[in-house]
Amino acid sequence: MSKPWKISIYSDGADLSKMKESYASGLVDGFTTNPSLMKAGGVTDYLSFAKDVLTAFPKVPISFEVFGDDAETMKKEALILKDLGDQVFVKIPIIDTKGNSMAPLIKELSELEIKLNVTAITTTEQVRNAVDAFKVGTTNIVSIFVGRLNDVGMDTDAFVKESRAICDSKPGSLLLWASTREVYNIVQADRLGCDIITVPPQIISKLKNLGKSAEEISLDTVKAFQKDISELDFSILD
Repeated sequence: MSKPWKISIYSDGADLSKMKESYASGLVDGFTTNPSLMKAGGVTDYLSFAKDVLTAFPKVPISFEVFGDDAETMKKEALILKDLGDQVFVKIPIIDTKGNSMAPLIKELSELEIKLNVTAITTTEQVRNAVDAFKVGTTNIVSIFVGRLNDVGMDTDAFVKESRAICDSKPGSLLLWASTREVYNIVQADRLGCDIITVPPQIISKLKNLGKSAEEISLDTVKAFQKDISELDFSILD
């Protein structure tokens, strides 16, 4: 299908078979992973998994996250991950579990021209800290966790627009909408000017329905109800 959007879609997960299935749709431009997704995907050897992914997808951007919770450990891990391939973006959380900013580490790694994906961002201050830390002339990703903010009832349009403006202040700072919850988020992220959106495979599989009319959706719904009714073998009129 043709893509009715400008935004790049990255499949978000750590199940290699599902990653391959998503990529085969022709709608996926890259991949992201994280420790929680690896746990859910049953990954038992991080580097072996990463190498398998890079072998399967040698020409698309892929983000792998550090596991450390301190700057020294994160730096050691980042140096290992970046050597896996030129298309690798190393994911660094904007803060550690104590709330300490990782901006100094981000600056240090960016000075080494490591491509970074700064993750777990939820405030404009964090966006600014990340972008300010990037070396001029490098390409990096700023991952704002819009879905998680929406989960607690926040209106995030202003946050996304402000983040877009901050990223525009330093060319090469790509804005990524993270924690996608539904297909409509792709429409929102595209309209608000995000460069990338991470989308789980179960939502990518729904993209084939884009463009359906409201009437078609209504008909599909009652047909699905009728199919389930026939399988239940229930009767009201006994």
